Amino acid sequence: MIVVLTGPESVGKTSLCQALAQSYQGAWVPEYARTYLELLPHPYGYEDVEHIAEVQYRTFQKYQQDAHSGIFFFDTYLIITKIWFELVFDRIPGWLDQAIRNSRIDLVLLLSPDLPWEEDSLRENGDAEKRALLFQLYQKELDFYHIPYYIVAGIGEVRLENCRQGIENFLRQNKIISYDREKYI
Repeated sequence: MIVVLTGPESVGKTSLCQALAQSYQGAWVPEYARTYLELLPHPYGYEDVEHIAEVQYRTFQKYQQDAHSGIFFFDTYLIITKIWFELVFDRIPGWLDQAIRNSRIDLVLLLSPDLPWEEDSLRENGDAEKRALLFQLYQKELDFYHIPYYIVAGIGEVRLENCRQGIENFLRQNKIISYDREKYI
């Protein structure tokens, strides 16, 4: 099973991914953009973001092939990168749309921007209106690609429990019985 966590910056994607991976005895797939940008000796450009998208896609393909062997939690994915291209560069690479269509995502947990903004040298969109706009754009893209998602809000343990509720709702609705829920709860 592949679960992607997405949402504006500073909504807890990384900490939730780690907690969910531990809770469900799954694997956490870290956000590549952060790792790449932290090491970048210059301001990022279009080619850098395309490199990030390519690595995200290759990494996703690798885990997609192994999805039968467990549950994988992705700390962001190509929807965020597509919006990043559109907002910053007003264009996207020609291959990106098809890559999103080719990605079999079981569930996206769309995280609400209801957490307080935490400053970070890599974060760019701390304004509440901008965060709300990004949330709406991500939701619009998920609808466009017909990717199942569950909106998650709340603070602390409530937020984590709401993520778990989204996963459990998905499992029940899709009658996934090969997944051993008892093992993970």
